[in-house]
Amino acid sequence: MQTDSNSSSHLDFHQNYPLAGKFFIPRSQRQRFFIQFTFMTFVGWVVGGIASLALEKTLNSWNLPVGNTFISYLSSIVFAVIFAADQALVLRLYLSGWLWILATSVGWLIANGVATAWIKYFVVVAASLNVTSSPDAIVILGFLSTISYILSGIWLGLCQWLVLRRYTAGAWWWNFIPAASFFFISLLIWLLSLLQDFLPLAYRSTILSWSGQGFTAVILGVIPAISLCTLKKKLHYKNEISG
Repeated sequence: MQTDSNSSSHLDFHQNYPLAGKFFIPRSQRQRFFIQFTFMTFVGWVVGGIASLALEKTLNSWNLPVGNTFISYLSSIVFAVIFAADQALVLRLYLSGWLWILATSVGWLIANGVATAWIKYFVVVAASLNVTSSPDAIVILGFLSTISYILSGIWLGLCQWLVLRRYTAGAWWWNFIPAASFFFISLLIWLLSLLQDFLPLAYRSTILSWSGQGFTAVILGVIPAISLCTLKKKLHYKNEISG
């Protein structure tokens, strides 16, 4: 995917739809875009997860003279790039695919790093106070970890907004879209945990794990897809692309 070909695809799209309307995603294409973006996000989540786990397992089996932190970070990069690239395959008709891959990959890594750092900090504080075994402390620790996970999505939103602002107008609220997605993911995971007593014990962990991953992938596709369809095009969008 070359820069020139990206610009050419953008220009061809707007030549074919010169009066597509004020929305970033034309009304006539919303249904197709919604399905494609959600599907490719799901695929990116699954393929990226499998690839990153396979890479981490392979590198660990080689006993390389590198720390586990480096291997984990490398596998996270692989996941983030695959996840972002799958979304870019759909978005490349509307913006620069390369920029979306870069923004989403960097944003995902920052968000993941920030959330992990805060969670570790909460665990250390709880351990220093000798309250890790207290039921109340466990609830509070889980709540704070969830909040840090949700708020970390703002970093992903910020990185993606830096790309979207070139093509859309009034997109400041996009900074909070990934955080909203993380909120609904956390809510759904909590609801699933309430159902665990109704699941067969032998398959409980498997069902909860796979359903959690599946719903996570769907939410990460549905909420951004709907949000992208509500964005407005920048007035001088075509001039910026051709320049």
